Amino acid sequence: MIISSPEDFHAVARRKLPRFLFDYIEGGANAELTANRNVSDLQSLVLRQRVLRGSEQIDLKTSILGQSMSSPLVLAPVGLTGMYARRGEAQAARAAQRAGIPYTLSTVSVCPIEEVAKDAGQSVWFQLYVLKDRAFMRSALDRARAAGIQTLVFTVDMPVPGARYRDAHSGMSGPNAYVKRLVQAATHPRWAMSVGLFGRPHDLGNISVYRGKRTSLSDYIGWLAENFDPEISWADLEWIRDAWSGKLIIKGILDSDDVQNAILLGADGIVVSNHGGRQLDSVSSTIKALPEIAETANGRLSVLVDSGFRNGLDVVKALCLGADAVMFGRAYIYALAAGGQMAVERFLALVAQEMRIAMVLMGVEKLSDLSADLLAPA
Repeated sequence: MIISSPEDFHAVARRKLPRFLFDYIEGGANAELTANRNVSDLQSLVLRQRVLRGSEQIDLKTSILGQSMSSPLVLAPVGLTGMYARRGEAQAARAAQRAGIPYTLSTVSVCPIEEVAKDAGQSVWFQLYVLKDRAFMRSALDRARAAGIQTLVFTVDMPVPGARYRDAHSGMSGPNAYVKRLVQAATHPRWAMSVGLFGRPHDLGNISVYRGKRTSLSDYIGWLAENFDPEISWADLEWIRDAWSGKLIIKGILDSDDVQNAILLGADGIVVSNHGGRQLDSVSSTIKALPEIAETANGRLSVLVDSGFRNGLDVVKALCLGADAVMFGRAYIYALAAGGQMAVERFLALVAQEMRIAMVLMGVEKLSDLSADLLAPA
């Protein structure tokens, strides 16, 4: 298949992956209304075309939290990335480093912190959940710091797992899940050989290091359910700011009222996020929530956004509405599943090229020129 756009990787990933993995990354919570709106609301935004105003000197460079970046893109934390390609987190981190952007390692990654940070250096950010086991959280922070990681992304929109019904049908969870996964692996021999056989160990690397024993995929859902903390409050997060001397980003902000809490906590940035529509269904899309949140932040902290972003035009729209950078999740996972590190590099290059073309046709040459004035009424 010819890859000519960022979306082309989706079809390849669907073909190559066992159903339980494809549905896990593709799916959302409940009826998946928010997951779908994340995409459709972005598509509904209309860009203004301004002719005879373009430039050959399109500059995508930016800086987030003092970190220079080749473009306003960040690879978002995605659990079990190492199941989508052999040692997937390490491959994705190397792709991000080569592209000059950050990669965010999930708490529930297959590859442990040390393996990923070894090759990708300070371009790696680390994402941490709010968990009941505070000793695990402290251990993870200490290991991230020792590995040279300087930015922590703290996810606050998952005090309990969302109702993800696809997983019970696909084999990720539910009755006879293990048997379903085995059958699906057998019918996808390329994945079974590359990831299933040579991508081992298949465990939650960061958690296994802490527990001193293997935490398998079968333990994944149960461990998460037992350790998420539905009673967490903003006051409970103060020890995180005290324990982490590096940059702190709060991920999961969807209401402007929560921006002030993040500022009071001492956060350096926020991610406008609804967890890709995988938590509370029927909430706002992130692109609809973004303008008010960015206005409330008013430059007091960096504003990133994720959920529903698939291409360079989506990024341009978010920047027009006040975002400083965009996090890609599903979209880069499709590329990783399709062709590993090289495919992720190709994906990022395509997104950047789409941004450059759009900016020429909109008559702007640098990111700071992008504003809401460049969006037209639908």
